[in-house]
Amino acid sequence: QGDGVMMEDGKVAEGKERKDVFQAPPPVIMFSGSGLNSSKGLRRQKRDWVIPPINVAENSRGPFPQMLVSIRSDQDQDISIRYSITGVGADQPPNEVFNIDPVLGKMFVTKPLDREHRSSYHLRAHAVDMNGNQVENPIDLYIFVIDMNDNRPEFKNQVYNGSVDEGSKPGTYVMHLSAFDADDNTTANGMVRYRILSQTPHSPIPNMFTINSETGDIVTVAPGLDREKVSQYTIIVQATDMEGNLNFGLSNTATAIITVTDINDNPPMLTSRTFSGEVPENRVDVVVANLTVIDADQAHSPNWNAIYQIISGDQFGHFTIRTDPVTNDGMVTVVKPVDFEMNRSFMLKVAVSNQAHLASGIQSSLQSTADVTISVQDVNEPPYFPTNPKHIRFEEGVPAGTSLTTFSASDPDRLHMQSIRYSKLNDPADWLSINRTNGQIVTTGMLDRESIYVKNNIYEATFLATDNGSPAASGTGTLQIYLIDINDNPPALIPKESQICERMNKNVNGVNITAADADTDPNAGPFVFELPNFPTSIRRNWTISRISGDYARLGLRYQVYLEPGVYEVPIIVSDSGNPPLSNRSVIKVKVCPCDENGDCTTLGAVAAAGLGTGAIISILICVIILLSMVLLFVVWIKRREKERQTKQLLIDPEDDVRDNILKYDEEGGGEEDQDYDLSQLQQPDSLEHIISKPPGVRRVDERPIIPESQYPIRPVVPHPGDIGDFIHEGLRAADNDPTAPPYDSLLVFDYEGSGSTAGSVSSLNSSSTGDQDYDYLNDWGPRFKKLADMYGGGDDD
Repeated sequence: QGDGVMMEDGKVAEGKERKDVFQAPPPVIMFSGSGLNSSKGLRRQKRDWVIPPINVAENSRGPFPQMLVSIRSDQDQDISIRYSITGVGADQPPNEVFNIDPVLGKMFVTKPLDREHRSSYHLRAHAVDMNGNQVENPIDLYIFVIDMNDNRPEFKNQVYNGSVDEGSKPGTYVMHLSAFDADDNTTANGMVRYRILSQTPHSPIPNMFTINSETGDIVTVAPGLDREKVSQYTIIVQATDMEGNLNFGLSNTATAIITVTDINDNPPMLTSRTFSGEVPENRVDVVVANLTVIDADQAHSPNWNAIYQIISGDQFGHFTIRTDPVTNDGMVTVVKPVDFEMNRSFMLKVAVSNQAHLASGIQSSLQSTADVTISVQDVNEPPYFPTNPKHIRFEEGVPAGTSLTTFSASDPDRLHMQSIRYSKLNDPADWLSINRTNGQIVTTGMLDRESIYVKNNIYEATFLATDNGSPAASGTGTLQIYLIDINDNPPALIPKESQICERMNKNVNGVNITAADADTDPNAGPFVFELPNFPTSIRRNWTISRISGDYARLGLRYQVYLEPGVYEVPIIVSDSGNPPLSNRSVIKVKVCPCDENGDCTTLGAVAAAGLGTGAIISILICVIILLSMVLLFVVWIKRREKERQTKQLLIDPEDDVRDNILKYDEEGGGEEDQDYDLSQLQQPDSLEHIISKPPGVRRVDERPIIPESQYPIRPVVPHPGDIGDFIHEGLRAADNDPTAPPYDSLLVFDYEGSGSTAGSVSSLNSSSTGDQDYDYLNDWGPRFKKLADMYGGGDDD
C-alpha cells in the first residue's frame, strides 16, 4: 500500500453459490494521500495511481446491494471524512445503480446490470471533511460489465428469397443469410455459425446446396438443377452462437426459398409434322390454318414465345404466320388474295423458334419444322371491265340513236361458261342506253356539252355487268365521254343596262360592251358588234367602235343631242364559229346630264328616268314643304318640353288647400254609406299576401316590398317648438323613403281604425278645478288665434 493503490480481483466465476461469491475480501482503493487540509504543513504531492477497472458480471442474482470495493483515505485517522461518488449510474440517470456508504466508503451495486443496455460506467469518488471541504483529489472509477451468453442470434427476416439458374454448375453463388447476436462478438457469446438443417424437395439429391458457416453464403453443391422438374427449393438454416457449439450455444432458424430460374433449354416443338387448311379465293386477313406448338420453358417469357417463319412454298407472299400471344399457336393468315384459276393449292414449309436463343449446348429439335397444305376454294367472282374507266371522244349534238362504243366486261371464272348481262347504273342526264347482251352504248338523247351534268367537257355514266353464277356476281364500269364543242350557242350582249352623258367629248363618251358565249374556242370570240339598219334612227344617233376582239364601245355620234331619258339600242352580236351565229340584243342606255367628272347628276338621273322639268320642280317643292312641316313639329315639341320643365311644381294659390276651408260635394245619404267596404282602405298588418303571390301578379296600388323608412313619433303633448321639428323631420324622412307615394301606383290611404294615439281632451271641460294658463296658444300661429282669444286672458271669462 503506502503511496500506491491496493486492489484485489473481485471477478467471480459463474455458477458458484451465492455464499461463495465474496469469500475473498473486497478490494480496497486508497486515495493517493495528497491531503489538502493536512495540519502538518506543506507536503510533497504524490503522483496519482491508475486505478484498474472494476469488473461486474451482468445478470447477477445478488443479493443486492452487492459490495464492489472499499474506498479509503489515509487521513481518516485524523479527521472524520465523508465519501461520495458521482457520474452516470450514481447521481446521473440511470440514478442509484451504484451507491456508497459515506462513512465506511463501501461502494455497492444495487441491481443486476445488462451489458447489452450499457457495457461500462465511469464514476468519480470524492472525500470531504465534515464541513464539506475536499481533503483528497477525486479518483476515477471504471466499471466494466462482463458479458454473459443471454441473447440468441436473430435473423432480420424469417423468410429469405433467392434464385439460381437451372443447369448451374457446382459452386454457383445463390444467396446470403445473416443473423445478429446482441452479445459481445469478441467472445464466444456473440460468435455465430450457420448450417443447413433441411432441404425440400430432395430431388435430385438431398444436399443440392451448402452454406458457409461463418459468412452465411449459400452456394450450389451438385449439378442437376432443372426448372422443368423442380422450380423451387425450401431450405431451413440454423444460426448458433458460442461458435456453433450445440451444447452451450443458443440457436435460431430462418427459411430460405430458392427459385430455379428458367433458361431456354427446351426448343419449341410442333405437335404434328403436317398441317392443312383452306382459303376462299380473293379473301384477305383470314386465318386458314392453326399450328400448335409445345414448349417446356416458362410460359409467356422469351424462352417460350414462339416465332414462325415460312421457309418455302410462298414465293409471291400470299401468306404470313402470326403468333397467338395467349396460346403461342401459329395462325397462318392470307395477306394477298389468291386466285383459284391460278393456284388451286399451296404447299408451305414452316419452321418455329423461340424469341430468345437456345442455351449453349442445346440442339434444335427435328420437330421444329412442318409442312402446311393450303387448298384454294373456288368462288363466283364478279365480272370486270378490262378498261375502267373507259374514255371516248364524241361531238355534242349527235342525234338520238347514235352508237358510241361497246363497253364489255370479262368473267374471271374462265372454267365456267357463264353469260354476262349489262344494265345502266347511273346516267345523270338519261342520254345513254346499253345493250343487255353485248354492252353496246347508244344515245337516247342529244348530247349537250353546255349541260349542267357535264364537268370539264366530260360526261360520266356507270354501268353494271352481272353474271349468271350461283350466287350471281356483278361488277361496275365507268364510261367517260369527252364532248367536242360545236357552235350551237349564239353570243349574248353584256351588259343589259348602262348610262351615258348627253354631252361629252366623243373620245371618252361611251359604254364598253362585250358578249358571253356558252361555247368554247373557236366557236366563241372574237365577236363582231353591229348596229341594225332598221330603224334608221339607231345608226343616225349611235355608233359602235371596236376596242379588241371581245370588246367594243357604244356611244352617241358627235354633235348629237338626246333628251335625258332611257333609250333601247339594238345591237347585233356575231361569234367566230363556222358558220358563225348571231344574236340581236337590246341594251337600255340612260342618257343624263353629267357633272365635270362625268357622273350623272341627281336631276339628271331623275330626268333620265323619263320625267319632265315641270314634274321635277313639283317634286322638289313637295319635298321642301314636307321638310318644313317636320321642322315646325320638332320646334313645337321642344317648346312644350321646355315649358313643362320650367312650370312651377306647386299648384296655383287659388287651388292651394292649405289654410283654406274646402267645400266638398254632398257626402251622401248618411247611413247608406255603410255599404262601402272600408277594409279596402285599411293598410294590412303584414305583407304575406303580397309576398306569396306568384311572380308578375301585383296590384298597382301596393307599395314596393322593401324596408320602410323610420318616421318620427309625434309627442303626446305637443310643444310649439316640437311641432316645427316634427314637421321637418317627417318631410326629410318622406323625401328619402322609396316606399312613400307616389310610386307609379294608386295612392293608398290608411284607415285609421277605431283607436287613436291622441290623449283624452276631457281636461278642457269647464268643470276642471284650478286655473290653467292658455297664453301659449298665441305662439302656435294664426290658426290657433281663435282658441287663444277664447281661453286666454282671464278677464274675458
